[in-house]
Amino acid sequence: MLFASACSRRSTARLPAPLPAKIGSTETGIASWYGVPYDGRPSASGEIYDMEKLTAAHRALPFQTWVEITNLSNGKQVDVRITDRGPFVRGRIIDLSMAAARQIDMVRTGTARVRVKVIAAPAATPPVKALGTTSATLGAYAVQAGAFADPKRAQAFCETLSYSDARVVERQGKGDQPLWKVLIGRALTLQAATALAAEVEKASGAAIVIRDQAEE
Repeated sequence: MLFASACSRRSTARLPAPLPAKIGSTETGIASWYGVPYDGRPSASGEIYDMEKLTAAHRALPFQTWVEITNLSNGKQVDVRITDRGPFVRGRIIDLSMAAARQIDMVRTGTARVRVKVIAAPAATPPVKALGTTSATLGAYAVQAGAFADPKRAQAFCETLSYSDARVVERQGKGDQPLWKVLIGRALTLQAATALAAEVEKASGAAIVIRDQAEE
């Protein structure tokens, strides 16, 4: 009963070989962020992606490089570790985890102009959970951002959301009348879905955690 595919996609692309990370080197450009459905899945480095950790995806910097991100619109900063490859959208230079995006106040806007500066690794860094040492556990929840009797209104609302997996699905409403719901996230744990719902509510004004249903 799928009505429409995701409003936007995170695709793959061939990336250049990693460049040496020179401490102090900088670049300026547009940053974006990503969360579900990638939370709990292997990143390009083999580490399990956790959207609540301070990590990022970069096209060329070596994995485990630390960089300082400065949001040029408000001066807020966060230090992140490169664990993934991306972004795959032309014109963007780095993809932050949701936690990192939250610290520099860019979750709601979706993107921000930033300065990326290579820094030395902290004296003590947390152990890395690599692929093979742990497994991702998928849950059974999603976040509902809206429900509409008109599919065109549902799709229009979906396209205003800055989540890569936002989608419209048809469900049976009261009295067997069809209802089109705007969902975000797939097979999330309850904890991840609750955290995502809080972020969606800030951006769109309403969000509830629901049981995720098979769409195919």
